[in-house]
Amino acid sequence: MKLSTLKIADIPRPLLLLSLLILALSTLTTFTARLTQLSRQLSLPSIRRFTTTSPTMSSYAKELEIAQLAVQRATLLTKKVFHEKVKGTTDKSDKSPVTIGDYGAQALIITAIRRAFPHDEIVGEEEASDLRSKSSLSGQIWQLVQAARLEDDKAEETLGGPVKSEDEMLDMIDEGRSGGGAKGRIWALDPIDGTKGFLRGGQYAVCLALMVDGDVKVGVLGCPNLPIDDSAQLDEKAGEDATDEGNGVLFSAVAGEGATSRPLTRGGLAEGKTIHMREIEDITQATFCESVEAAHSSHGDQFEIAKKLGISKKSVRMDSQAKYGSIARGAGDLYLRLPVRKDYQEKIWDHAAGDLIVREAGGEVTDANGKRLDFSKGRTLSENSGVVAAPKAVHAQVLEAVKSVLGSK
Repeated sequence: MKLSTLKIADIPRPLLLLSLLILALSTLTTFTARLTQLSRQLSLPSIRRFTTTSPTMSSYAKELEIAQLAVQRATLLTKKVFHEKVKGTTDKSDKSPVTIGDYGAQALIITAIRRAFPHDEIVGEEEASDLRSKSSLSGQIWQLVQAARLEDDKAEETLGGPVKSEDEMLDMIDEGRSGGGAKGRIWALDPIDGTKGFLRGGQYAVCLALMVDGDVKVGVLGCPNLPIDDSAQLDEKAGEDATDEGNGVLFSAVAGEGATSRPLTRGGLAEGKTIHMREIEDITQATFCESVEAAHSSHGDQFEIAKKLGISKKSVRMDSQAKYGSIARGAGDLYLRLPVRKDYQEKIWDHAAGDLIVREAGGEVTDANGKRLDFSKGRTLSENSGVVAAPKAVHAQVLEAVKSVLGSK
């Protein structure tokens, strides 16, 4: 039979189907390549939704996207609460703004997790029992949560839609009652880490991490009062009033894939940049970070550790996991949280996200005994004492100084 007279009906059916499949795949590959090229030229990241999945794409891509968008939205809500209910007031003893910000942020984040991952567990700091008897306060939170959704409507489709009533919002807040543990997928959430920092206009963070069988796999920190510029170095005033509208950073990391920072924005995620801890050639020039409150970390012990390492610069005191983000991008170098009581147990939501972000940025995080932080024991780090975070190259040196000072007590 001549090729010129060959008809489709003459081609065996299996061969015809195979030929059509090859043609379709070839066309799709060409189309995808062209579409990707066009998206880069036009700077349209949304076009990536139509491309085929890359074999190198993160296995936690969806979790990362949901966590980033949810934390970003919640962080912007807390900024709004500060400017509307805290800034300009003279009485900082009123904790209702913290309550409103805490519960509002937790409601937004848990709703996003529940919509995307309905079977995951959540360890949250807050529960709604008090709100159920305080209808006026609950009503304020409900209005803020609704407004946050409307102000960030571009993320709404990805985050799965809002809660439908005030009662459902309270139920969502109560979804954070998991006891944690070593099995399954568990999210650790702190809606406002650094209460006093929030009230004074200093540093605080919205913190979210996903743990799978006890290991942290995804971590996100929303730090509304840190400068956007990753190269901006910390100084003694970093923990003071920093509510400039030009500030606001979102840190994130996935296990084995590095850490990033990006500006806080509305309507989607800004472009992220890879961050790394700063290389320390001379430990005496390192910048220490520590908690503002002496009740949270022993300032006296840290002073002795710094002296033993030859560090003469004053430590930078700031609240929250913003310290983790700061050293991860090289704005500071060392973070110590030294126990003030032998029986004190750190909460997992105060460290999970920051621990991963620092380690993915090239750092090492252990407790004061050199043990990795163990997030598999429930809602607290019951097997750990203190925190020592530093670049890998000098972590052993810092840890030795910590052990020397604490061991001499």
